[in-house]
Amino acid sequence: MRELNPVLLKELRQQFRSYRSVLVIFLYLMVLGGFALGFIYLRWRSAPAFFQPGSSKEIFAVLSVAQLGLLAFVVPGLTAGVISGERERQTLNVLLTTELSPLSIVISKMISSCAFTALLLFTTLPLYSLVFMYGGMAPSQIMGVLAFFLISMFLFAAVGVGCSTYFKRTGISTVTAYGIVFSLVAGTAFLAAFIYELYRSQLNLAQIPLRETPLVVQLLQDINPFMVMMRILGENATIGPGREMALPYWGVYAILCVGVGVLILLWSGWKLNPLNHNRKLFR
Repeated sequence: MRELNPVLLKELRQQFRSYRSVLVIFLYLMVLGGFALGFIYLRWRSAPAFFQPGSSKEIFAVLSVAQLGLLAFVVPGLTAGVISGERERQTLNVLLTTELSPLSIVISKMISSCAFTALLLFTTLPLYSLVFMYGGMAPSQIMGVLAFFLISMFLFAAVGVGCSTYFKRTGISTVTAYGIVFSLVAGTAFLAAFIYELYRSQLNLAQIPLRETPLVVQLLQDINPFMVMMRILGENATIGPGREMALPYWGVYAILCVGVGVLILLWSGWKLNPLNHNRKLFR
C-alpha cells in the first residue's frame, strides 16, 4: 500500500493539532452564530413574544451570506502563505530536493488548507438546524448551497496558492489574493451593472427596446459568487431581463471555479519547478 504524501501528512497534522485551529473554529462559529441570533432578535423585536417559522428562509439566507463572506476572508488567508512561508523559512529548497514533484507539493498544500476549511463548513451544520427545524427550504437548495460553498472554496484556495507561489513575501501574496477574491465577489457585480447601464442608455437614445441582457453582462452575473448563491436560494438577484444561455448559471459558475482552479494549480506547479527557470543556463 502506498504511503500518504509526507508533505500532506505533515500539513494535516500541523493544521489539526494546533490550538490555533480550535480557536479559529470557535471564532468562526461565534461569528456565524452571532449573525443568526442577532437576526432572530431583530425579528423578535418587530413581533414580540414569538418567532415566525416563515422567517427560517431569511435566517438561511443570512447565514449563507455570512458564510460566503467568511470564506472569502478565511480561505485566502490560509493559503496565501503556504509556499511563500516555506521560502521565508528557507525550507523550500530542501522541500524541492525530495522525491515529490513541485505539483504534488502544491496540491498537498492545497488539500491540507481545503481540508481545514471544509471542516469549518461542516461544523456550521448545527447552526442550520434552525432551518431544518422550521422548514422553508427545499433539500435541493440546501445541498446546492453546500456544493456552491465547496466549489467557491476550491477557487479561493487556488488563488491563494497561486499568489503564494508567485510572490516571495507572504504579506504581498496575502494582499494580492484578497484583492483578486474581492474583485471576483464585488468587482464582477459592479462591472456588470456598469456595462448594463451603458448598454441600456445607448438603446434608450436610439429608442430601441431592451429585450435581453448583453452576453458579457450575463456572463459576469453567472461568475459572481454572491449573485449565484442568491439565485440558488431562489432570490431574484439578476441585472436586466436575463438572457438564454447554453448552460445554466450554476453550470457556468462550476466550470469557471473548477477550470480556473485547476489551471492555477498546474501553473503553480510549473512555476515552483526550479528547472523551468534554469533552462537558459544549459543552452
